[in-house]
Amino acid sequence: MTEPITEISTREVVSLMRNPSAHIIDVRPGDAYNGWRLGGEPRGGHIPGAGSIPLKWFKYIDWIEIVRKKEIFPENKIIIYGYNREDAEIASDRFMNSGYSDINIYTGFLTEWTKDNTLPLEHLPRFRYLVHPDWVNDLLSGRKPEEYDNNRHIILHAHYRNRDAYLSGHIPGAIDIDTLALEAPETWNRRSPSELKAALENHGITSDTTVVLYGKYMHPDNNDPFPGSAAGDIGAIRCAFIMMYAGVKDIRILNGGFQSWLDAGFDISYSDEKKQPVEDFGSEIPQKPELAVDTPEAKEIIRSADAELVCVRSRPEYTGEVSGYNYIVPKGRIPGAVFADCGSDAYHMENYRNLDLTTREYNEIAEIWIKNGITPHKHLAFYCGTGWRGSEAWFNAWLMGWPRVSVYDGGWFEWSKDPLNPTETGVPVK
Repeated sequence: MTEPITEISTREVVSLMRNPSAHIIDVRPGDAYNGWRLGGEPRGGHIPGAGSIPLKWFKYIDWIEIVRKKEIFPENKIIIYGYNREDAEIASDRFMNSGYSDINIYTGFLTEWTKDNTLPLEHLPRFRYLVHPDWVNDLLSGRKPEEYDNNRHIILHAHYRNRDAYLSGHIPGAIDIDTLALEAPETWNRRSPSELKAALENHGITSDTTVVLYGKYMHPDNNDPFPGSAAGDIGAIRCAFIMMYAGVKDIRILNGGFQSWLDAGFDISYSDEKKQPVEDFGSEIPQKPELAVDTPEAKEIIRSADAELVCVRSRPEYTGEVSGYNYIVPKGRIPGAVFADCGSDAYHMENYRNLDLTTREYNEIAEIWIKNGITPHKHLAFYCGTGWRGSEAWFNAWLMGWPRVSVYDGGWFEWSKDPLNPTETGVPVK
């Protein structure tokens, strides 16, 4: 017989926080889980130990697969909370209809928990740089959104040689930026300081400009001559890495990219917005050279006990079944690199993204990394084939506040070009 849904108190939630057989589930939007105060709460964040399953995911046909992937099973005790009772009850009904029986709801999060400073809250340390659609809409409307103290901003729709991705619909007021403006196709590394300066100035960006970046996911096809043209969501984070390296002080990424803007129901523009160049970027480039690692330092990292070279590629690339790219011939991996599986191929980041293309729950990413020896006390240099996926993994670590994180810019493309560099294939022998 199915047990009825019960409502539990704040004191009971506190007692269950560290119970390994109990799962506290936060059904608010993922951005609220990260730290944004979307419900007017005095303190942002989530109950320690809670997992994030936003209410909108319950509309997906395979939502239960997400739950199982998070290792939440019918025999577990479930505690569900959101901003209000209705949301918690909707989620509870879905769980009960899927065979979960020990369901509990907590309705005091907004009215009690966030108002009591003795009760703990956790949040993504640098959540302010992973913004949500309402934040961007407030910016466009001339309002001063939370965690913003600037008077100059620009919104960039990133793409790789695909202006149709921009012209087929974009956030109002956004201009487009081709990733080729910031990285050279001969190496796919960041461009020279002088080239970066010119590119940023041409796009109206100074070091003091708040830059909001996003891209559009368009189902990359490996049979296409340029599959990356459909992976603008990853390209946006690649641009963010290079801009931060150059010296832009305030870079924001729209969580979920253009898809999250669509999901929020905001207006879409089809205008080809003109760029408004500026005379001077305002500082020497690069301001943060430590964010980028080149091949000589990558070799030092491999030899160091205090550092890790982190491979953010797919398993077939890592084992040498495929090179991953139609323009890279050599197959294999860099010996000594730690594997941090990106997902299916060079143009997807399923293991770092949710189904709605928002970033995966940061605690889950950190847990997987730490199990593989990728820990915050080490100097970590993330790499992939040419820099896009490595940049996204790096951005996740940076958002978590990990202190020494960088991107090995050359990646497999540069490493494999030199026959003197060692390579491996097959499953690593531990």
